Amino acid sequence: MAVEIGRSSGGGGGDICHLPEGCIANVLSLTSPRDASRLSVVGTVFRSAGESDAVWDRFLPSDYRDIISRSSDGPESFNVGSKKELYLYLCDHPFFIDGGTKSFSLEKQSGKKCYMLAARSLAIIWADTPRYWRWIPLPESRFPEVAELLDVCWFDISGKINTSMLSPDTNYAAYFVFTTKSRTYGFDHQSAEGAVGISGHERKPQTVFLDPEAARRHMYQIVPRRSGLLSQMADMLRGGVNPPPPENDAQARYPQQRSDGWIEVELGEFFVKRGQDVELEISLTEVKEGNWKSGLVVEGIEIRPKEG
Repeated sequence: MAVEIGRSSGGGGGDICHLPEGCIANVLSLTSPRDASRLSVVGTVFRSAGESDAVWDRFLPSDYRDIISRSSDGPESFNVGSKKELYLYLCDHPFFIDGGTKSFSLEKQSGKKCYMLAARSLAIIWADTPRYWRWIPLPESRFPEVAELLDVCWFDISGKINTSMLSPDTNYAAYFVFTTKSRTYGFDHQSAEGAVGISGHERKPQTVFLDPEAARRHMYQIVPRRSGLLSQMADMLRGGVNPPPPENDAQARYPQQRSDGWIEVELGEFFVKRGQDVELEISLTEVKEGNWKSGLVVEGIEIRPKEG
């Protein structure tokens, strides 16, 4: 039943704006950050209640003090006044924790926890062999260094996070965050496999495309022009010409441009139950075809609530 805020609803009902501010603050704290912000424009008492620490303390994670204490810059770097300011700061300013191996932030609309696992914290096969991978600084990355793929035929990346670190009763998705160099090959006619699930248990693989141009062709079934003899020979030297992936793969995931300039592709999703304390494993592999691959730059794997 809809009730007009600010008017009597009949039968002797009073104006909701005449309720004590503490009562309104308690009601707002039971909504969401987005709803609390919207209701703050209703009137002066709502605005005052909507700015109170009592409301925004409920929107912050219960363990936010512990998370801040793990900041690489120290807890003293969070020089904010109110709980609302702290909440917005955590949404807009991802910060390093656990020695810079992860970044932490909040999802603005819900207050759910978000993490990104740095490339250095991932298990990347052959990552310490300079012939196959190299570690480089990149100004546009949030982390001090990223992993550049030079040349491998066995592409295998995985990361882990405990579900106790995530927000309960939340459906999360994991995203591989990367970019491509001008010379990228090996992913144009070959999909990879992403998987998310409890470590040590069977995980359902998901078809993932990493070459943005090849993904566009696959989505719209665009057939590329026949390559010349030299290009075909180069492909064979890199491991052979692979056939295009199967058509009509409705479950395939394709690269998407991010607002920060990087590219991401979803690897899978997982629902975190309240009280659950298990290790979540996230992986991305292409080891079946054996063709040589090059040109990706890996920033990390992001774990955040899935929209919708």
